[in-house]
Amino acid sequence: MKMIGIAGGTAGGKSTFAEKLAVRLRERGLTVEEIHMDAFFKDEADRPHVRSHLSGKEYVDDNCPDTVDWTAFHGEVDRAASGGADAVIVEGLLTLWDEELRDRLDLRVFVDCLADERIVRRLRRNMSWGYSFDKVSDVYLDMVRFRHEQYVEPTKWTADVIVNGAGNTDKACEMIADWIEK
Repeated sequence: MKMIGIAGGTAGGKSTFAEKLAVRLRERGLTVEEIHMDAFFKDEADRPHVRSHLSGKEYVDDNCPDTVDWTAFHGEVDRAASGGADAVIVEGLLTLWDEELRDRLDLRVFVDCLADERIVRRLRRNMSWGYSFDKVSDVYLDMVRFRHEQYVEPTKWTADVIVNGAGNTDKACEMIADWIEK
């Protein structure tokens, strides 16, 4: 069993890459477990709130380690690791931040994408969910970009592989699938 961790910034392509990798592995006849860190966010009332040092607005902080239920998350990783799958893919903003998980990974992947592309993707995604342009851009400019610099960007240097989230990831996906299969 190989455990692969995929991290990167908000709307940077990590979920898309994880799904593409899972499909490739299944096409090769391998069994795959997928764990998405977003599924382990605490209830909104239990997540930290942060006041922007720029605007003074208060936000629910979904971009820091305290937003994750680490006990439940690690329990799911343990379950998946002992479940007999050929590969376990763990994907999320803070996948490489968590030292306990990072040490268990056979391969650490960081999907890198420039901030301007990530904000455009985040705007499109969140506006499709019904959020206004102002709400999405305010949260990003007041908080998300700072949390990215604090918690996500430094983990890039713990990665074994950095994938271009702005480009075609087919070759990277194929190379990682080859490595897992062999």
